[in-house]
Amino acid sequence: MYAIIKTGGKQIKVEEGKAVYVEKLIGEAGDSITFEEVLFVGGDNAVVGTPTVEGASVEATIEKQGRAKKVVTYKYRRRKDSHSKQGHRQPYTKVMINSIKTK
Repeated sequence: MYAIIKTGGKQIKVEEGKAVYVEKLIGEAGDSITFEEVLFVGGDNAVVGTPTVEGASVEATIEKQGRAKKVVTYKYRRRKDSHSKQGHRQPYTKVMINSIKTK
C-alpha cells in the first residue's frame, strides 16, 4: 500500500516502512508526526481525493534533522569585471513512514 501526501508545498509518494526526505518540519528526532493531507491512497482499493481523501492519514516518526549538500551559484558578467558567488544549504527532515490509515 502506498499514498501520496502533500507537505512543504510538494507531493511525495510514501510507502510503509520506507524513509523519505521532506522539507524541514518542526520536531526532534524520535517524535511522531501525522500527515493529514493525503491526496491518493493506492493498493487493492485505490482512493483518489477531491482534493484530499476523507479520514486518511499517514503516521511517521522523525529520524533526523539535517541540511543538504551545499549548492553554489556563481554569476559572471563578462567584460564588466564583476562576479558573485553564493552558497546555500537547504534544511530537510528525514521521516520513517510507520502506517497509512484510511477510513
